[in-house]
Amino acid sequence: VAIDAEGGKINRLKAKYGFLAIPSAQAMGAQSVAFTRKHALLLANQLFQLGFNVNFAPVVDVNINPSNPVIGALERSFSTEPLKVVEHAQVFIEAHQAYNIITALKHFPGHGSSKADSHLGLVDITKTYQLEELVPFQALIKKQKVEMIMTAHIINKNIDPKYPSTLSPLFIEDILRKELGFEGVVISDDLQMGAITENYGFAQALILAINAGCDMLIISNNNKVYDETAPKRAVEIIFEAVKQGRITKNRLNQATTRIKQLKKLD
Repeated sequence: VAIDAEGGKINRLKAKYGFLAIPSAQAMGAQSVAFTRKHALLLANQLFQLGFNVNFAPVVDVNINPSNPVIGALERSFSTEPLKVVEHAQVFIEAHQAYNIITALKHFPGHGSSKADSHLGLVDITKTYQLEELVPFQALIKKQKVEMIMTAHIINKNIDPKYPSTLSPLFIEDILRKELGFEGVVISDDLQMGAITENYGFAQALILAINAGCDMLIISNNNKVYDETAPKRAVEIIFEAVKQGRITKNRLNQATTRIKQLKKLD
């Protein structure tokens, strides 16, 4: 049972409904690591008491562009300094692990330099992306603190001229798996965000994401019209794609093995 509970503005459990008021990542990053640990433990305990076992957090995007509408402007980044992001993200993760709650680093390969919101359309970071944005992912993977990583719907034509990270084996298999050595679960950001729906068909996006290396897919009706049939249709599309040979059984077995391993951590 999963939730987005980063703190600050990105928290489905609002204080106005009686839940804890958790500081934003930016507010935590401006304080000591002990401050972040304290509030992350409070958050994790609340999630545990409510029955959640996955939190789609922390954001490890480096705050390259403070006016970035989807990261910096919403105070979702711990810091402009990659190593400070690592320090605060690590204690955030450890606090959740203390309550057996799985965390997910996001948004790979880094959304901090973007100038647009991928909820609305495909975001091109070709001219803004900086290599230091990979540092938090690289460092936390090396520290063996990463259980799950969420992809970003951003395109960097220097890496893949055709597909955004979520749909790109060049990002997921070549960089995340082979270069950074991540062996855990890769989960897509919501496949019903504008970046995907405005550029790809539903079936096309599902098949591309799985073949690119996504082990789990988020389908959260983050679109103009609520469609309660979307999850069921997704299963049918994937089943047909396997029968047609457009997705291999081996690819699904890889994903299943990783998900089973992840469940053992909970």
